[in-house]
Amino acid sequence: MTGEQTDAADKTAAFNGRLALLLAMAMFVLVVDTSIMNVSISAVVHDLHSTVSSVQSAIALEALVSAAFILIGSKVGDLIGRKRAYVIGLLAYAAGAIAMTFAQTILAIIVFWAIIGGLGASLLLPAMQSLIHGNFHGAGQTRAYALVGASAAIAAAVGPLLGGFITTFLSWRVAFALEAVIIAVVLFGIKLVHDVPYTGSRAVDWIGSLLSVVGMGGIVLSILAWQEGIGSVGVLLGVGVLGLVGLVFWLRRRKRLSKATLLDPELFRSKHFRFGISQQMLQQIALGGTMIVLPIYLQMVFEYNALQAGLSIAPLSLTMFAIAALAGRRAGRRRPVVLIRWGFALLCLGLVILIPIVPRADSGWWLLGPLVIAGAGLGFMVSQLNNYTLSPISDERVSEAAGVNSAAGSFGLSFGLAFAGAILLAALVPIFTDLTTSSTVLPEAEQQQIVQTLEHDAEVMSNTQLEKQLEGQPADVKAEVIRINTEARPLALQIALLVPLLAGLIGLFLSFRMIRLPDIVVKEIPAL
Repeated sequence: MTGEQTDAADKTAAFNGRLALLLAMAMFVLVVDTSIMNVSISAVVHDLHSTVSSVQSAIALEALVSAAFILIGSKVGDLIGRKRAYVIGLLAYAAGAIAMTFAQTILAIIVFWAIIGGLGASLLLPAMQSLIHGNFHGAGQTRAYALVGASAAIAAAVGPLLGGFITTFLSWRVAFALEAVIIAVVLFGIKLVHDVPYTGSRAVDWIGSLLSVVGMGGIVLSILAWQEGIGSVGVLLGVGVLGLVGLVFWLRRRKRLSKATLLDPELFRSKHFRFGISQQMLQQIALGGTMIVLPIYLQMVFEYNALQAGLSIAPLSLTMFAIAALAGRRAGRRRPVVLIRWGFALLCLGLVILIPIVPRADSGWWLLGPLVIAGAGLGFMVSQLNNYTLSPISDERVSEAAGVNSAAGSFGLSFGLAFAGAILLAALVPIFTDLTTSSTVLPEAEQQQIVQTLEHDAEVMSNTQLEKQLEGQPADVKAEVIRINTEARPLALQIALLVPLLAGLIGLFLSFRMIRLPDIVVKEIPAL
């Protein structure tokens, strides 16, 4: 055997298990982070004297920042070095976790966790994929991708339970402190990481980068502004739409002139890729919408603590994990698009069953069956969508395509979180107002006062919180307002659940168009 052959064999055989574990730990923190926030909403609201809508907006903003900057983050990693981008991303994420540990106001969470942490994620995710590709080879690379992917899947499955347990028996601050500790351990082993040099063009498409941020940011920020009652909603929405339209024309123009582009518009020539990223976005809209309104409902209506809320929504995440693992291994000769179609069908079925149950439910047990069905649907999609989307892309362009795929998913998640949460609050106002004005118990003066209060300060509120605010009111008035609150919240949740249902129905419709396309030999694409 020659020296070159020996080196190649060593490269293929070598596997740095410690480095792979550290990368998997970093991915675990990234994925579990939002789950902790979802099940801790009521505790965060109580400790910071904030509101449900403000905390929900921070959760949506974190996902938005990650989505808006992920394509730019990939290019930044090319320019400054993937290892340096990885370290900066970890430090930014740690800053967000530490801020959560000590935060005394919602503003600190928005600045450090949502914005700085989101920027960290946009650097971390693309850098991680490049570092795995450059630090592992042959079978070792496959093992590393599998370990990191499994870490993400496990985090998604156990996140609600883990976050709920720590928040209930310790504190949500402890959960984020543990995130910072894990990141510190990962950084302690940074010497194990070898940088992966970038050999491509170092030209930067600054205008394309700006348009991508303005486009995605404008749309989601317009929803958050609408939810918080801030003006200029139409302006923000218009700017977002114009930004995305402008990005399309700008990329095509730059491509014709053979100049550097934020991403290659030629990627979108593949129908498989276009359908794939669309379905990825719709799946994440459905997931984000469901995973924000249900924890809010469980904590504000049933007055569950974080652990009870985590246990109630765990069937969705655990079933998704189990079905994704099973379908990924045993898909056999089944066409990926058939499994994707079944996924959207089961998701819609679960939500259709769930919506009429909501007003009748008096505990989280009522949600078990519908969430298992919806989770099974999400599991089918998770097992197939990444490979389906990236299978027609050549190896030299798969990293760029994966970035677009990740951006579409992150944007869908932020949109689902923001829109479903905003609809929940927006629906509550007219429902509460209608029930108030039609009441035969409340005096007209009380009715007008409640309506005026709702116009300026509407909020999803538990009956216990409402009772405290009604102290000093006559007993019949207090009882009537609490009755109205009890009736209004389930109706608002039903309307909010139409957001993930609509996303699922659109995905189901698109799957019937996808099935007409010929199959492509699917290669194993890492799910990062």
